[in-house]
Amino acid sequence: MPARLKLFLLGLLIGASCHANPVLISYPILPTKGDPQLHYMLSLLKLACGKAGSTCLLRPGPAMVQGRAILELQRKQSRIDVMWTMTNRERERLLLPIRIPLYKGLIGWRVALLPPGKAHLLAEVNSVKTLARFTAGQEHDWPDTTILQAAGLPVVSTPDYEPLFTMLAKHRFDYFPRSVIEIQNEQRTHADLRLEIDQHILLHYPTAFYFFVSPNRPKLAQMIRQGLELAISDGSFDALFQQHNGNTLRALQLDKRQIIHLANPLLPPDTPLERKNLWYQP
Repeated sequence: MPARLKLFLLGLLIGASCHANPVLISYPILPTKGDPQLHYMLSLLKLACGKAGSTCLLRPGPAMVQGRAILELQRKQSRIDVMWTMTNRERERLLLPIRIPLYKGLIGWRVALLPPGKAHLLAEVNSVKTLARFTAGQEHDWPDTTILQAAGLPVVSTPDYEPLFTMLAKHRFDYFPRSVIEIQNEQRTHADLRLEIDQHILLHYPTAFYFFVSPNRPKLAQMIRQGLELAISDGSFDALFQQHNGNTLRALQLDKRQIIHLANPLLPPDTPLERKNLWYQP
């Protein structure tokens, strides 16, 4: 039986069950001025539910940072069912990963936010060695922190996300690497700080941003996975991706930047790098 037909039939079976029993999905809220990923992630969950034939009720849970959400998902009586975050080996061991890169790998393509008046700070950077003259800022429990440090890049880390923007504006570190799908929104959200977007370099390391589901809800993980696969198969996943990210990618002019590649020692072996249709190439 062809793979697409199998996915279609499985979607019908899942849908028949889910229509009778609407699925409640609780997700964490980031304690920040505005989660730049929230609208796209909820749109993807709705798309997956619809393709699986399910009626899903998406409900915001408590506000918590990523590290706290990972701990919460492991609890038997967890207040959340799903979160979205960058993968690493530890997260895949503790939770149920749905190995479909929601940003097509763009979470590993990074542009730097810079302090006010420092738009050309990185103009002469053309290698890891020259970038190492500057110090990055990151949240301490992000995988990115380990990736940057493994490449020999100095990092200042904090336990919380929001203070990083003020710290950057006050020159506590030199640059704040942000994914290409986050940086413009973050600059707008923190317009009072007058932060600059670097126009010169593009950091890259292979990684993926997944939905992670509580180990106590394997059927939910199966439903989201199959719904996303159906959306990939019929083109609606890529259409939603372009709708939410296309203008941003064009505005950043990624093809005109100096690319600096970094290894990712945290990349899990089951990352589907061989599925070329899942990944974006600038």
